[in-house]
Amino acid sequence: MRRGAAAVAALLCLGAACLLGRGFDPRPRLLSSAELGRYRGAPGEPGLYLAVLGRVFDVERGRRHYGPGGAYSGFAGRDATRAFATGDFTAAGLVDDVSALSAGQLLAIRSWLAFYSEHYEPVGKLVGRFYDEYGAPTEALRQAEAAIEEALKSQAESEQRKQQFPPCNSEWSSAAGSRFWCSKQSGGVSRDWTGVPRKLFQPGSKGSRCVCVRTTGPPWGQPDSSEHRDRGDLDNPHLQEYSGCPPLAEQCVLKD
Repeated sequence: MRRGAAAVAALLCLGAACLLGRGFDPRPRLLSSAELGRYRGAPGEPGLYLAVLGRVFDVERGRRHYGPGGAYSGFAGRDATRAFATGDFTAAGLVDDVSALSAGQLLAIRSWLAFYSEHYEPVGKLVGRFYDEYGAPTEALRQAEAAIEEALKSQAESEQRKQQFPPCNSEWSSAAGSRFWCSKQSGGVSRDWTGVPRKLFQPGSKGSRCVCVRTTGPPWGQPDSSEHRDRGDLDNPHLQEYSGCPPLAEQCVLKD
């Protein structure tokens, strides 16, 4: 038994040695801001790195973009996460503070992080706003990740609303006024129904927008097998007909 256990331990050690020999390090490399600042790709510097949300990537293969003189050289040697969302490449904008960003901007940061994770080699973590001196996530990172998750949830809900109420097609001319109409492709939403134009009012908002509404079948989210009036979403309380437009017309023309 002892000899068997010793053999297993030897194999484990050999496996670990092989992994380490291939460049695998179970401990993430931790860089200070000063150390990361040495990786701007200038002659005599050790390399070309940047960080997003505290995660450091080797962007040497993108030197023409990130190296000295490149369009995105301001990102090199630092964590400029905020600028990925705002497009502000000034000294004030090339920072890692992601507070007060909109949901869309947070999703842009998420997309950039996914891009670097897919196309560039991860190096380690930057000690500072998002990781502490032990490489553990900070409260700032947890808040940023929670905000991104909330933005993803909001995006999913918005997409679901768009599927339920696709935007109308619209046009305006001084001679004819405003015309709203629905089609099976209106609003960029492909579907097997056309719908009729309605005003959609969002709770808490005074304004409305034109959407296409299903006129048959069960209301959105109800199974077709349930009892319903076969009116689609026409009875939704947030909808209003256009004055002077026939209730089931697929287009409305409104004189200004």
